[in-house]
Amino acid sequence: MARKYDLVVFGATGFTGQFLVEQLAKISKDGAPSWAVAGRNMEKLQCLLTNVGKLTNTDLENIPILIADVKNEASLNEMCQQAKVVLNCVGPYRFFGDQLVRACIKNGAHHIDISGEPQFLEKMQLLYDGEARDAGVYVIGSCGFDSIPADMGTIYTRDKFDGDLNSVEEYLKISNGPEGGGGHYGTWQSAIYGIAHAKELVSLRKQLYPKPMPKPAHRMLRRSAVFKSAEVNKWCVPFPGSDRSVVNRTQRYNLTVRKERPVQFNAYVTMPSLLATVLLMFVGAIFTLMAKFSFGRMLLQKYPKLFSMGAFSHEGPTRKQIAGSSFSMTFYGKGYSQRQPDIEQQHSEKPDKEIVTRVLGPEPGYVATPICMIQAALVLLEESDKLPEKGGVFTPGAMYAKTSLIERLQQSGITFEIVKH
Repeated sequence: MARKYDLVVFGATGFTGQFLVEQLAKISKDGAPSWAVAGRNMEKLQCLLTNVGKLTNTDLENIPILIADVKNEASLNEMCQQAKVVLNCVGPYRFFGDQLVRACIKNGAHHIDISGEPQFLEKMQLLYDGEARDAGVYVIGSCGFDSIPADMGTIYTRDKFDGDLNSVEEYLKISNGPEGGGGHYGTWQSAIYGIAHAKELVSLRKQLYPKPMPKPAHRMLRRSAVFKSAEVNKWCVPFPGSDRSVVNRTQRYNLTVRKERPVQFNAYVTMPSLLATVLLMFVGAIFTLMAKFSFGRMLLQKYPKLFSMGAFSHEGPTRKQIAGSSFSMTFYGKGYSQRQPDIEQQHSEKPDKEIVTRVLGPEPGYVATPICMIQAALVLLEESDKLPEKGGVFTPGAMYAKTSLIERLQQSGITFEIVKH
């Protein structure tokens, strides 16, 4: 079936979707890639294209508009029949993701999302990996800030390590300018329901991975919920997003399919002070407790700014806040200087070598995320010979490890670098 469009942005008028459309407008040249926007409201979509055209000084009058709604299966089918790749920006994915994944598989369109919801991501792999393989469709999750920098950063660290890499610790630092920073309500809502249904992951993983990963001979250091890291000289807490889930799924794929030695992984967030850490833990405890009950979830969703202490809002960050924000993700790797060719053979010696790498980029949610998502889509369109198998549900690391994605990200403003080798 001939496809009219290389890319279709579904949920284009959403908070993240509008920034994705801006990025597409900036990089599109001479009609390549061909793309369209999709959503529920024609008037809003037309207004979006007018505004983005003014912001980017581009003529978007001829960009096609498709009307599609997750509550209307026929509209999803029609949209997917016209697209090579659907860029899904409609969250929380727990509520709105499954319908589009099914429509993409049914109609032969590849699906890329920017979900940071482990339950959704792992459920899609459990339910649809086989169907996607049979249909020759790629379903690639977490292709935004969650979790391309972490997953591809771990791949980069492993590839730059001269020996067998055993473990990686990721330390994330978010920097804001004088205007401050923040996140949009959609991310906040996804977190609420992720915490509320955290126990789902236990049964999901038992079904998805009945066979456990082999135990490493030398386990990475087990950190407490709050700790002072000697590596970054900062107080740190575990990163609450999908990075660990996604990277661990990639490592399992590397072991079982690529026959590569897996890498242990943990992710943390650095804090500016001990006081800020204590405050975060206090707010986090209240958030977790309230998310367990329907009344608490209602309050959290109604008053995000209050319960997040200004970090999240229905309006989202301003453009000045976005322009002044950036991220730095540092990877501390440990491993063995001598390679062991047999991946089933454990090293008897202790790790004796270290590497430090870093991924740097602009504001994570609404600048880095569109860059990551679009570059992931372009690689999917242009480098089919470097992609795994012929379809299925994949993490970014499993999908793009052998492609030019890192080089493309480098050219688009996201830096991968070696700090210490």
